[in-house]
Parts: sequence; C-alpha cells; structure tokens
Amino acid sequence: MSDWFSRFLALLFLLAALFPMLLIALLLFCTSGRVFYRETRLGLHRKPFEILKFRTMNPAVRLSPEEKSELQASGKLRKDPRVTRVGRLLRRFSLDELPQLWNAVCGDMALVGPRPIVESEEHFYGAWCGTLHSVKPGLTGLWQVSGRSLMTYRQRVALNLYYIRHKSWTFDLWILYRTVFAVLGGRGAF
Repeated sequence: MSDWFSRFLALLFLLAALFPMLLIALLLFCTSGRVFYRETRLGLHRKPFEILKFRTMNPAVRLSPEEKSELQASGKLRKDPRVTRVGRLLRRFSLDELPQLWNAVCGDMALVGPRPIVESEEHFYGAWCGTLHSVKPGLTGLWQVSGRSLMTYRQRVALNLYYIRHKSWTFDLWILYRTVFAVLGGRGAF
C-alpha cells in the first residue's frame, strides 16, 4: 500500500473514530487524570518517534521480581498489576491504540507493518534488526491477527519478518480485514 494511500486511510479511520476517542479521553481524564501515554519507538531506518496511546496503566504500582523477569523475557505480562480496570477494557479491544492513527496520518507509522519497538527490544531481532527497520512500523500487523499477545516474542519476530518478505497491498488489505475480527474478538490481548 503506498505511503500516501495509507496516510489517507488513516485519516479516514481517525475521523471515524474521533467521537469514541473523545469519550475514552473523557473517561480517562475523569478517572485518573492523564489521558495519553507517550513513548519513544524506533521507526523506519531506526528514526525515533513518539508513539501515542491511551494510558492504561498506573505507573505507581511496582512489579515483583518474578513479574520483572517475565516482562524482560517475553516483553509482555499476562496479568500486569499496573493495568487499570479501564485500561484492561481498552487493551482487550485495542482501543488504547487508536491515538496511533495520528502517528499514521503524520507518516511515522503505516496502517500495516511490524509493530514499532523500543531500542531495548532490538536484541530479539539480532541480525534481522536492519530488516525490521527497512519498513515503516504499523498499527496492525501479521502477528496481531495471528494471536496477539498469546504469541512468544520469537513467534512475533518470525511473523514480522515473514510480513516484510511478502509485503504487498493485497497482503496489507488481508491483514486490515483480519484486524477487524481480531479486535472485535478481543482474544489474546493483555
């Protein structure tokens, strides 16, 4: 999918999601104050950018040593004590990711591609890091429609690399189509 077409679609999706996003922002503001979470991620050619998400965690909650170990090993925590009740709902249906439509409109991300990673995750890709950074990161990708957080990091890497090798506009459309069912089903999100 061309960059401009992807950005145009992202703008259409952003406009369509504007009202639900405003409701989510109001809910977050009323329940906990801060609405957005920003984090520096690596984009195309390792260019850093600020990713936007709705805040789903309480940063004051501390992790146990076991939880820290699980997080470091897999990049995810199955039962993360930092995730708020509202955050759990937002994550289940990937609503916390909606602000990234703005990242796609601005051109930092594409609608479809490997998820953007933080620098500390590069070791999972090893020699394939250059391949990962040869395409724009995406809001959704092959591993999101293939099991989401239920997959190991190694499986995520393999699916991201498969996507990069077989990237095409028809593959992107297929992933966008499958994303609807993955998100509505809420399976594998935590």
